Amino acid sequence: MQFLNPRTDFAFKKIFGSADSKGILMSFLNAILNLSSPYKIVGVSIIDPYQAPKIAGLKNSYLDVKAEDENGKFYIIEMQVLNVESFEKRILYNACKGYANQITKGEDYHLLTDVIAVTITNFVLFPERSSVISKYKLRAEDGDVYSDDLELVFAELPKFENTEQQLDSIVEKWLFFLKHADDLSVIPETLSQVPEIKQAFDIANRAAWTKKELEEQERYEITIQDQRGAISLAEKKAEARGEIKGLSTVALNLLDSGMEIEQVAQLTGLSPEQVAQLKT
Repeated sequence: MQFLNPRTDFAFKKIFGSADSKGILMSFLNAILNLSSPYKIVGVSIIDPYQAPKIAGLKNSYLDVKAEDENGKFYIIEMQVLNVESFEKRILYNACKGYANQITKGEDYHLLTDVIAVTITNFVLFPERSSVISKYKLRAEDGDVYSDDLELVFAELPKFENTEQQLDSIVEKWLFFLKHADDLSVIPETLSQVPEIKQAFDIANRAAWTKKELEEQERYEITIQDQRGAISLAEKKAEARGEIKGLSTVALNLLDSGMEIEQVAQLTGLSPEQVAQLKT
C-alpha cells in the first residue's frame, strides 16, 4: 500500500474534514486536547467541508477544518506546512474571528461559547520550548487564567521523535500517523488497533483516491516544494546581505585606519571594487 502525505492541507482536510470524518476528528481532538470522560467530545458537526477560504499567498491551499461539538464549542483545526509571513498573527486572527462571528449585532454576549484553535505545524514554531504540544489561554501576569473562551493549541511535528515501538498514548499515535504515514507501506499494528486511526489510513490510501484527486495532491505538493525553495532562497539572500553588511563595517574601519584598498579586500574577502565603493 501507498499512503498520501497527510501533512498537506489537501489530504489533511479530506482525512479530518470530510463528511465521513466525524469519528476521526473526535478521536484526534480528544487526544490532542487530552480530554477524558466525562469531558470527552462525543459528537461533532463538521462545518462546510472543503469550503474554507484559501490562504493568502499560498496557492491551492485549504485553510482549515471547522467543527462544533455537542456543547457548542467551536474548533478550528489546521495543518500548516510552511512558516509563512505573519503566520502566528493569522492563527490568532482566525480564532478571534471565529469567536466574534458566533453572534450578530444585537445578540447577547452570553451566547458566545469557547473557541479552540488547533494548529499542527510541519516546522518548529517555538524553538525555545522542548514540548511537542503547547497550549495558550488568556492569563493574568501571575498566571491565573482570565478566560477559557479562547485557547490556542499547537503541535510541532519536527519535535516528535518517538519510534513505532515508543507509542503509548493515542496522541502519540496520531502524531506518528501525521509525521510518518507517507513513509509506510503497511499500517503498524499498534496504530491499526485504534479504529479511527485505521480509518484515517484507509482514507490516505492512494488506491482510495480518484485520478483527479491524486493530480490535485501532486500539484499541491509541487507548489509547496516551489514555495519552500523560494523561502529558502530568500533566507539565504538575507543572510548574505547581513554578512556583507558586517564585512562592510569591518572594511570601513580598516580604511579609516589608513589601510590600502587591496589589503582590505584580501582581509575581508570583498572585491577591490566593493571596497572602493565604500570610500565614496
